[in-house]
Amino acid sequence: MQWPRSVLIAVGAGCLVAAGLAAAAWADESQPSPASAPPPTGLLRWLNPATAPFIPIPEIDTAPHSGLTLGLIPTVLRTNARDEIEEIIAPDIIHSQYFGWGSRARIFGFPSDDTQWSVVGGLKQRVEREFDGRYATGQTRRGPHSWSLEAIYDRSGIPRFFGLGNRSVRATETSYVDNQGRLEALFGRNITHALQVAYVARLRYVDVLPRVLSKLPSIETRFPGLKGIGSEHELQHRLMLVYDTRDSLTIPQDGARYVVYGGFASRAVGSSVSYDYFGAEARRYWPLGRDFTLAWHAQLRYMPSARNAPFWALSSLGGDRSVLAEREPLRAYGDDRFIDRNMFATGIEARTRVVNLNAFGTRISLELAPFLDLGKVFAGMGESPLSHLHKGAGLGIRAVASPYVVGYLDIGYGHEKASVFSGLNYPF
Repeated sequence: MQWPRSVLIAVGAGCLVAAGLAAAAWADESQPSPASAPPPTGLLRWLNPATAPFIPIPEIDTAPHSGLTLGLIPTVLRTNARDEIEEIIAPDIIHSQYFGWGSRARIFGFPSDDTQWSVVGGLKQRVEREFDGRYATGQTRRGPHSWSLEAIYDRSGIPRFFGLGNRSVRATETSYVDNQGRLEALFGRNITHALQVAYVARLRYVDVLPRVLSKLPSIETRFPGLKGIGSEHELQHRLMLVYDTRDSLTIPQDGARYVVYGGFASRAVGSSVSYDYFGAEARRYWPLGRDFTLAWHAQLRYMPSARNAPFWALSSLGGDRSVLAEREPLRAYGDDRFIDRNMFATGIEARTRVVNLNAFGTRISLELAPFLDLGKVFAGMGESPLSHLHKGAGLGIRAVASPYVVGYLDIGYGHEKASVFSGLNYPF
């Protein structure tokens, strides 16, 4: 399951802190102690993973475009008899370098491996607002149908645009305010446990406004003729054929997922913009030991008719996550670093669990994952997707609370500079 970017900023980093506290607790438990030692009281009760009423998680966000955000997240994990997380409650209070004080409320529900839901909402003193509600069921495809519904409103002041093409440079960096709302529904017909045909409908309103970050030029001053500046709306339709044999949707260690897709938005069918696209994605996981998984993915996306497409609907490379039919990660660069009609990207990770601990009422594993990301964007349909690839290499530090939660801190390095990302779920 993919979580939207607005949900990801700090909970993953908190999971890593939880793992660190758990490691400290594990070290203490390894020392000889009286069998009848009394439970801790006072401040020690709050610092002990076994007795703390919630996890006091410091929030530190340093993603490439977001500036510095600091805060605190008092997080509550509710688990079942098998020590599996069923619910996460994670409000916060934060201070953003760009937008002042703010707060968010988050609740994630995992009633079963087949059904998940979440509600996230928040605001800051200046500019930024967010809401995301999602419900998905039939995810394991044990029944004949799967469906999901998601509603998003997001007003962000940090997006960047560097120009179109695989050779765009930092000297052309601009900023803008991205104000958008989206309603998306997916309905899937499960032909077999592994094979699914799915239809996705997305109604989206996008308003690209002048920048609020004073140190960067605004997008409309440097790229005045760029399609997508101002207000647009689209009703996008997509068909997908999915073959999925993964042993877990969130924490896969074996199996594969292959997707072939195609979609369009048209002025003749409820949109102010027109474009179409098609592509394919592959993900493969090899268990090479009890605590070692080799993970690989690739995606190829083409847009045959994109002359009337807004820039925000083009193929995107950069950031820390793979989104089917939209964008691919390149963890040495910020979100949307390279944009053009077509895209190819691939990546590989070696996920190795180095510590397994019981903490905060659940089972937490600490994982290290060296990674390599490769990719490019390009305009010509006949151009080779394998030439002039951008590269990003680095190390992922993960806290895994099976079966539904992965928190990550990924550090990538490439041609321009190092980048740091944190959040929930694997990048692919």
